[in-house]
Amino acid sequence: MTVASRLGLGAGLIGRGAAGETARRMSDAEAFAAIAMATDAGVGVIDLAPQRPDAERVLGEVLPLSPPLRIILKTDPTAETAEAVERGVQSALQRLGRDRVHALVVQNPSTLLGPEGPAIWNRMRRLKDEGRIEAVGISACVCDDPLGLARRFKPDLIQLPASLLDQRLIANGALGEISALGVAIHLRSIFMQGLLFLAGHELPADMAAMTPGLSRIRLILAEARTDPLQAALAFALAQAEVSTVIVGVTSPSELRAALAAAAAPPPDLDWSALALNPPCLAGIQRCLAAA
Repeated sequence: MTVASRLGLGAGLIGRGAAGETARRMSDAEAFAAIAMATDAGVGVIDLAPQRPDAERVLGEVLPLSPPLRIILKTDPTAETAEAVERGVQSALQRLGRDRVHALVVQNPSTLLGPEGPAIWNRMRRLKDEGRIEAVGISACVCDDPLGLARRFKPDLIQLPASLLDQRLIANGALGEISALGVAIHLRSIFMQGLLFLAGHELPADMAAMTPGLSRIRLILAEARTDPLQAALAFALAQAEVSTVIVGVTSPSELRAALAAAAAPPPDLDWSALALNPPCLAGIQRCLAAA
């Protein structure tokens, strides 16, 4: 298995965004170039954000019918019934121009814990039995008790936020226990919304308490002659329990840099010394929940 095959391309910034959205998005031409680059490099997965029909249109135009990239769909968080979830999958498949994708992932775990949860999960399992999806999964945060979700629902895969700065799921052993259940683990939010790349004066006022910790981490990385991008990817790829590391980019050049950083020899670092303290993490929980 190559390093690139363990990477997934996050497609959240492909296609038109929602009204009022300020994040830079890739143009169609940039998206085509990024997808071609990912395919050529052997990237394993393309991970779609929920409610992004324009991204599905772009992928439908550029991906071959048998793409080397395995496509992951997310459920619409507003879909409250099994019928609505199935309609969403069928619409996505039509926009993508194919009759099956690799996986369908529940974006909001609370959906499964509500009164319609069993019916939604059973419908997803039926879609798998029918061959329209190959795997069912859950996207969760630390506060969702991902180990409990894995034990209860036995998904094929689970997507979790873990990173150089946020090592809670590693420190508490949850990643290892989930893997032992036979659940494939996808790491997301490995750059923590870009937090690792922000200087102290660029942080929002309510995150100013993180400045000393981030400065300490940057100093350690500089002394090790590495940079935040390489360190973040090396940390994520060093987790043996993880099958896929999802990387979000805003341009083909960012993807090129990420591929090069992932392929570079990993730095010799004490990863545990680079985690932020729990009080700092509390202030960004909302970011992780929205990723």
